[in-house]
Amino acid sequence: MALEKDFFRQVMGQFTTGVTVATTCGNGHTAGLTVSAFTSVSLDPPLVLICVDLRSNVLAHFRESGIFAVNILTNRQEALSRCFATMSEERYMHFCNADYHVAATGAPILDGVLAFVDARIIAEYPGGDHTIFLGQVEAMGTDGEVVFATEAGKRNSTLTAYLPKDSNEVDLVEAKKSRMPLAYYRGQYRHLSKDYQRPSLAAYYDEDFE
Repeated sequence: MALEKDFFRQVMGQFTTGVTVATTCGNGHTAGLTVSAFTSVSLDPPLVLICVDLRSNVLAHFRESGIFAVNILTNRQEALSRCFATMSEERYMHFCNADYHVAATGAPILDGVLAFVDARIIAEYPGGDHTIFLGQVEAMGTDGEVVFATEAGKRNSTLTAYLPKDSNEVDLVEAKKSRMPLAYYRGQYRHLSKDYQRPSLAAYYDEDFE
């Protein structure tokens, strides 16, 4: 008995994820796509992976460039997620009209994101109807703080702060508090509630619990 793809999608949809846009840049061309299959792999060295559909028009760009950035979206960036998930001229010709800077590798870091990871592809694996890209982290940042793996990578950066455009140093603390992740659950975008917050019990669990 074959497993139905639609039911498999329904089952996996019970797992709530954040929403990211994976971006790359090669030969002067920027490209990106909305990615839910993203995860950290290793702390030492810092490794992450993304999975890209074999039918994606931007798959070749990731292979050719050898780099990618994962942009973790805020709940104010749903429109960006929708744009990078569609087959449109706005996406392919105008990069969804998104403002961006670069960190270490040259992959676009979208302005205003919650956090980002900038990585160099070190391995590619087959994953059924997807390709799995394993990346070693060259730079990462959140809440306006950026860390680089090397000084050379830092020199390549054009990043300033990647907070919303109306933010400044005075209201930095308030901006951090107001920025919440965009979530995806059961095939729909969701916003997290600020009403329920409890400390993690990570100290009592396996190290893989983060």
